[in-house]
Amino acid sequence: MGWKAFVEGGAASIVAGCTTHPLDLIKVRMQLQGEGGDVLPNVKASTGAANASVKPSSTPPPIRVGPIGMGARVIRQEGVSALFSGVSATFLRQATYSTTRMGLYEMMKNKWERDGKRLPLHKKVIAGLVAGGIGAAVGNPADMAMVRMQADGRLPVESRRHYKSVADAILRTAKDEGIGALWRGSSPTVVRAMLVTASQLATYDQVKEVILHNHWLKDGLVLHVVASSAAGVTAAISSNPVDVVKTRLMNMHVGADGTRPYSGPLDCAFKTIRKEGPLALYKGLIPTMFRQGPFTIVLFVTLERMRKLLRDNN
Repeated sequence: MGWKAFVEGGAASIVAGCTTHPLDLIKVRMQLQGEGGDVLPNVKASTGAANASVKPSSTPPPIRVGPIGMGARVIRQEGVSALFSGVSATFLRQATYSTTRMGLYEMMKNKWERDGKRLPLHKKVIAGLVAGGIGAAVGNPADMAMVRMQADGRLPVESRRHYKSVADAILRTAKDEGIGALWRGSSPTVVRAMLVTASQLATYDQVKEVILHNHWLKDGLVLHVVASSAAGVTAAISSNPVDVVKTRLMNMHVGADGTRPYSGPLDCAFKTIRKEGPLALYKGLIPTMFRQGPFTIVLFVTLERMRKLLRDNN
């Protein structure tokens, strides 16, 4: 039955998302480096007479660190629990976005398969693009809340939003900035979701089918790990530039006079490249890959178990 595809995909995504949430938080913090708001400068404030001539405006920019350094910074400044900031939003995001995309992809794939023949790769990609786009539109409010909650700790205390939960984040955003703010960054979110779903699900299915067809491995845990690892790497590389733009749009602060640092996705991309260089669009790639790898492995291993539980027992 069609509903099983949604239940299987949603449950597997929730387990994977909550398990790898700290890695996703580190990725978000790294993507926001260089944009402003980081609270750890690369030198301590000077109090000696030798530095008396240094002007307050000459405060150097924060150190840009890698994934391990960023994780250590979060723990040192905010505590271990900060690695799970926004986990309630991750739960809601997976329950909306991933449940929709996983279920729709499976439904389209099953509908297009004929006479037991393997579905061509291009049709899997099309199914992923459609399912990902629809899923992103459904899950954007939770995605926006997750990004803001993950990023809050990097700001000075007086500038933080201090959301209590995903519900608080969504309600306060709608009240303070309007309902439309819940879909801020939806364009890059949809594009990213289309790329991730198409590359992730299509790659997993294709690699798994090729391995089984050539009898390289039997259908089991090892095969699922190999196929999901390939899917995770492919999804991370293809989606990272859009993910950086999406993160910055969702996290941007609107001024009291209504001014915004970015007018849209393209403006954000161009300003990021102009200020920080083209490689800035691949900020957070390493933690993205470290996050996508475990996330995708947990996702598909859990999904295969869910399929056995819901389908083989009927």
